[in-house]
Amino acid sequence: MPNSEPESRWLLLVIKLPAEPSRHRVAVWRELRKIGALSLGQGVWAVPDVPVCADGIARAITLTEQADGQAVTLNASGRSPEDAARFQALFTAARSCDWTEFLADCGKFEKELAKEIRNQKFTLAELEEEEQSLERLRRWHRDLTARDVFGAPEAAEATKRLKDCTTACEDYAERVFRALHERPEDQR
Repeated sequence: MPNSEPESRWLLLVIKLPAEPSRHRVAVWRELRKIGALSLGQGVWAVPDVPVCADGIARAITLTEQADGQAVTLNASGRSPEDAARFQALFTAARSCDWTEFLADCGKFEKELAKEIRNQKFTLAELEEEEQSLERLRRWHRDLTARDVFGAPEAAEATKRLKDCTTACEDYAERVFRALHERPEDQR
């Protein structure tokens, strides 16, 4: 359950990597983005000190060390409740951006299904493609929910939209199966 009180426990990661090859910096960056870490400046990242972030932090540190870099992890808290609230607001704003992107992809998915219905493209191959797209949305929703520690306001709408996408895909599947089961004389 998202915590509505300002979280005062944070982990700061200070990461220094060799300039080359750049793939190491990219790998660490991806790992930290995956857990929703906030970039505070060159090589400085922050995450709430919660279990959902632990594996990603460990992977980022391992990747850093494998690249002959240095990683320092520090416990941090705001000096005042206002500092804690500002940090929480920054983290939640980043999650809001993530949810907004998710909602846009839900809209694209729904438009794609509507286009296939309009064009009467009722094939198993198309159904499989749409089901894969829906599964990608489900995984993304699960991952965003996990890192949305404080409960961004867009989360509830995103959950509803994912359910709408699921319903739309189920409707499309029914249409595909009806079309596949029609006998030629039924089409006259």
